[in-house]
Order: sequence, then structure tokens, then C-alpha cells
Amino acid sequence: MIGAGAAGLATAIFARRASSSLHLLLLDGAARPGAKILVSGGSRCNVTNVRVDERDFWGGRSAIVRRILRAFPAAAAAHFFRELGVPLHEEAGGKLFPDSNRSRDVLEALLRELYRVDATLLAGHRVSDVRRNGDRFAVTSGGGDIDAARVVLATGGRSLPKTGSDGFGLDLAVRLGHHLVETTPALAPLALEADEPLHRRLTGVSQDVELAVWIEGAVVTRIRGAMLWTHLGVSGPAALDVSRHWARARVEGRRVDITVSFCPGEPFERIDQAWISAGAASPRVTVQSHLARAMPASAADALLSALAIDGATLLAHLTREDRRRLAHGLTAYRLPVSDTRGYSFAEATAGGVSLDEIDPATLESKICPGLHLVGEMLDVDGRLGGFNFQWAWSSGFVAGTAVARLLTPAEPRT
Repeated sequence: MIGAGAAGLATAIFARRASSSLHLLLLDGAARPGAKILVSGGSRCNVTNVRVDERDFWGGRSAIVRRILRAFPAAAAAHFFRELGVPLHEEAGGKLFPDSNRSRDVLEALLRELYRVDATLLAGHRVSDVRRNGDRFAVTSGGGDIDAARVVLATGGRSLPKTGSDGFGLDLAVRLGHHLVETTPALAPLALEADEPLHRRLTGVSQDVELAVWIEGAVVTRIRGAMLWTHLGVSGPAALDVSRHWARARVEGRRVDITVSFCPGEPFERIDQAWISAGAASPRVTVQSHLARAMPASAADALLSALAIDGATLLAHLTREDRRRLAHGLTAYRLPVSDTRGYSFAEATAGGVSLDEIDPATLESKICPGLHLVGEMLDVDGRLGGFNFQWAWSSGFVAGTAVARLLTPAEPRT
């Protein structure tokens, strides 16, 4: 097995649990594996979510994602970590974190279980090549060639390359005959055009918003959540979840725009009518004062300035043109995205090996028999909230138990 991140560790553990006679080597290029686990969730590690299903993921066919998730659902993952001595607690949005709030406890528990099931981890052994050798494989690392009956690629995608996910495993998959769905960053902050008037004034301000993704002039998805203004653009859960949609549209050559509603769920007509009603009820209140009741005062000031509306104007004197421009700004303010912040800041990778090229029952390649692919290697990426880790546990369970079954001789019937 190649790669000792979340998916690789899970695969190795479940394989050895399923067959104690299985001879298993887990190779990783890092001297200390698990770096991405350690930095995840602000170093707290959002292990999974209370509720996980295929609708929380994008990429390959949802029916395949559903089948793999159901093989090892979120409840099983929570039980697995309790077994390992890492009880979890629920936070907002159903996110499950270790009670200790320490990602290191998650990694150490996985490594302890790896040793308990007697799997062999060779850290600091970077693989440079994998070749077919008849019906077996030759895995080349610094120590020479290793003969293997089966190989599991668990090297991750391209996100956070400093942790070891530099895309090399995807290159190996291509060498072995696979085709890639072109990769893009996912769960990445968004950079805005330099002349965008809000983000530099509001750096550090967080707002609850609804972001709409427009592709070729039509809304394809809406995502609610917190958005954080930064000196370069926007971040926070809503922006991170939207980023993959923007990046996918761009790589596919489609026109894409992002708009933000500061009044989540409220249509233009209702907001426009609310301002008419406010003008009748409180004619001597200023536009700025009234807007500051619904958002931070700094955001109200910046938005009015961007819309060229005088905040000192009394509600009774707000013109129809300004009122409607304000209602549009509150419900569909365009964010001029110039790019994502890239793989160095992305928490996941969209794209990868197509699910159509693997057997969902075993995660074995249909292109290269004996090769299995798990985790972020595959064209599956989840939204923020523990979903990508759940994909690692579920795909690791499916592949690990399958490898054990396929390599362990069946006992003769009596």
C-alpha cells in the first residue's frame, strides 16, 4: 500500500483486521506520516459528520458514492474511533471532533491500531514507480523493488502539497493506464479582483451569507454559511464550499459568476418591500443606521459606498432607484473572483481517477487488475464538515476488506 494518510491507514487497518495472515507493507515518503491529519480542522480534526450521504459529495456518479458510504457509514466511523480510544463530540452542522480537540490524538490512535494489527509501516520510503510484472507488481522505492500481488494507491490528490499530497499517485495511476478527470482545488479560499471595493475594507469581518453559483447565466447551486472577508478575497465555510464549483466551471471553459446575498433565503422583491415598509414606519432613520441593524456597521458602510448610496440619507428620502439598487446589492452582490488560492491553501482536490474505471465493490481498477485506489485519488470531493475524512474511512474499509478477501485463500469446506 502506498500512502499513510487517512485513507491509507484506514485501508491497512481494515485489511489486517479482516485477515491476520495477510502480508502487508504500507509505504510513505514522509518520515512522520499523517501530516494532513494533523493540520486538519484547525489542528482539531473534524473526523466525520453525524449525517453523511452521497448528496454531500461532488464528482463521480452518486450511486457509486452511495454504495461505498453505506459499506462503512458515519456511525460505523464514530464507533471505530471510540474503539480506538478517541470518543467524539458533535458541534454545529453535525461535525464530529475528538473530545480532546487534538488531531494528534486521532493520528496516534490510528498508528497504535496499525501496529496492534501487525501491519508494517515503512516511513521515509518514497515510491518512485509502480510497474506491472506479469500478473504482479514491482514497487520501486529507495530500498529497491518490492514484489507485490496487489497495490493500493492512497497518496491523496494535490491539495496541501507540503503535507506530501503532490499528485504523484495520480501520475502513477495514469502510467498504469487510467484516465484522469482534470483536477482543480476544492475547499479553497477565493481571491477577488484587486479593485473589488469590499474585501480590503472588511478584512477579518465574518458574515452569514448565501452564495449563488451562476454558470452560463443560470444559478446551478446556492450555499449558505459563514463567509470571511480577507485581504485577498473571501474564505470561510460558504466560500470554501463554493470554490470547487467556480474552479470546475473554469477548467471546463464555462462562464461562471458568484453572487452573495446578505439576506439568505430572501428574494429581491421581499427585501425591496421591507425597505418600503421601513421608510413608512421610520422615515427619520438613516439608511446606514437601518442597514447596520442587519449586518456589522463596517459592512453596511462598505456596501453603501460600493453601491454609491449616501448612508446619511433618511429612509423617507431614499429614491426608488437607490432603494432597488440597494435591494439588488443585498440579495445578489457580484463577487468578482479572479481565482482560487490554489492547491497550497485547498483542503481537498476535485477530479482524479474516474469512478467509472473502478469496481465499486472492491475499489479495484477495471483498467489494471490488482490495483486499488482510495480516498482523494478518486474523482470524489465532499463539502466542508468532515465529509472528506468519511470518504477516506469508507473507501479504506471497502478496499481493505476486499484486498484481504482476494488475497486470503478460502478455507476448504468440510
